[in-house]
Amino acid sequence: MAADSSRQRIRIGTAGWSLYKPSADRFPDEGSHLERYAATFDAVEINSSFYRPHKPETYARWAASVPVDFRFAVKLPGTITHEHRLVDCEKLVKRFAGEVGHLEKKRGPTLVQLPPSLVFDPPRADRFFGLAREILGGMTVCEPRHASWFVPEADALLAKHRVARVAADPAPVPGAAEPGGWHGLRYARLHGSPRIYWSHYDAVAIGRHAGAARAADVESWTIYDNTASGAALGNALEMLDRVNAIRN
Repeated sequence: MAADSSRQRIRIGTAGWSLYKPSADRFPDEGSHLERYAATFDAVEINSSFYRPHKPETYARWAASVPVDFRFAVKLPGTITHEHRLVDCEKLVKRFAGEVGHLEKKRGPTLVQLPPSLVFDPPRADRFFGLAREILGGMTVCEPRHASWFVPEADALLAKHRVARVAADPAPVPGAAEPGGWHGLRYARLHGSPRIYWSHYDAVAIGRHAGAARAADVESWTIYDNTASGAALGNALEMLDRVNAIRN
């Protein structure tokens, strides 16, 4: 588990909490998958919320299953980002807020992943992130994937709304590998490279991930999303071991 100050805390986890057999010996034998996962990690990213809503009581049950210092990042529904494309979605944002609010103090950042075709439109982005901050509160991170978002104007708008831009690997466009926007939080999403969602990161890459997290002077999240082959869990454990070895 991480033992950093609240400012410099390094959080490491995966997208979802599936436990794959090759790493099963790193987790307790008893409990739900989430309970066992949370005995080793202090962070997870809920991706399923992008595809379908979860009941408030489901979020409450998840929150009750983990230690007090555990945090859930939650992905904004695709109905907001991909169908409505950040427009005319106040009711949907309110519904989502009512659901994830049941995570209470264990709710971490809200992840806003944008479709690759969504161009940076300053008025649209300003309205949406202002609305999201008002309704959702807490921290927000954004993973844009169109090249138009990687310009100073977009970074300034995200910073205005205290939205951290995700550092993504592989980078879909130049600049996407580095964090941007608001610098009060660092959030990395590692999807697997060269084969997205499938590839396992080697020791050299894990060393880079750990070094980048340690270099951040703010709370840092590193989420492995290369889950298709089960590589994410092993990579997250490797990074956790690397970070803990340096701490000790």
